[in-house]
Amino acid sequence: MIRLGVLGSGAGTNFEEIAKKIATGEIKGAEIAVVISDVKDAKILGKAEGLGLKAMYLPADDFKTKLEGPQEEEYIKVLRENKVDYVILAGFMRMVKKGLLEAFPMKVVNIHPALLPAFPGLESWKQALDHGAKLAGCTIHFVDAGMDSGPIIAQAAVPVLDDDTPQTLHARIQEQEHIWFPKVISLLAEGRVSVEGRKVRIS
Repeated sequence: MIRLGVLGSGAGTNFEEIAKKIATGEIKGAEIAVVISDVKDAKILGKAEGLGLKAMYLPADDFKTKLEGPQEEEYIKVLRENKVDYVILAGFMRMVKKGLLEAFPMKVVNIHPALLPAFPGLESWKQALDHGAKLAGCTIHFVDAGMDSGPIIAQAAVPVLDDDTPQTLHARIQEQEHIWFPKVISLLAEGRVSVEGRKVRIS
């Protein structure tokens, strides 16, 4: 049984899909140990509490866009106290830094709404649309010290339609996120994921 620590800053839709599939047995061998948000009134916390899961607000206000310093140490402490095996970033809007990555080496997993390495950073679906890309999508990857640059576990492509708006494209990308993030959690729980350099192998 792997124990997940989920970090999120917003609505928590990906977290919700993972939690539901664990509850129904679609994901076997995984449990959510704790859900943490850097936003006091984030919807992800209410959703976690509604599912009977441990939910915590931990401030990270020393920096605007990253988790570092004493507040990072507090996150690490809470994750370790809850005996977390994997840290799942589900809409966590801060870059995690060296301390957390060293505490959980190749155990921090993120989902990004683009086909990396294209369009890292914020509003990547809008970046794809503005660039005239024919394909967008989502990527689940291990986190390293760069921005959306870690080894890729899985990707799903979404066609960009001629009449797409940022909202319609983002909505279709999210549909794939809700399918593929739980699939990756299943693979991790089954011990089928290994990393060799930049290559992630699924056995």
